[in-house]
Amino acid sequence: MKTKLATIETGFSKGRLWTARIICGIVVLFMLFDGIGKVAKPKQVVEGTLALGFEENHLAVIGVLGLICTFLYAVPRTRFLGALLLTGYLGGAVAAQLRVNSPLWSNMLFPVYIAILAWGPVWLMDRRLRNLIWERS
Repeated sequence: MKTKLATIETGFSKGRLWTARIICGIVVLFMLFDGIGKVAKPKQVVEGTLALGFEENHLAVIGVLGLICTFLYAVPRTRFLGALLLTGYLGGAVAAQLRVNSPLWSNMLFPVYIAILAWGPVWLMDRRLRNLIWERS
């Protein structure tokens, strides 16, 4: 009896599978670092949050929301939903950076880079997403 994960990943080259896994791991590690940092509230994170115009009591809520999105993304069965929620979460990060006139290529677009990376494994492993975007009528 095959598991759902096995049927999702069947038929792909090992290179594609491992590329998707590595990219997913990078995104999950970054988001865990971000979420845990917000929940733990080290001095640098608190200062950065205050500089963006948020209050210190917002950190825990933002961190927990980020961790929930990351957990959903880390589970293969809910990866699409997790990528969708992470995209919204990271869009809020772009808005926060825009609000304080951060540099475009480094600070403001960094969440966009992470969102693009987050969709990479979904794109690589889900034929339905590729067909939805590239299907010719």
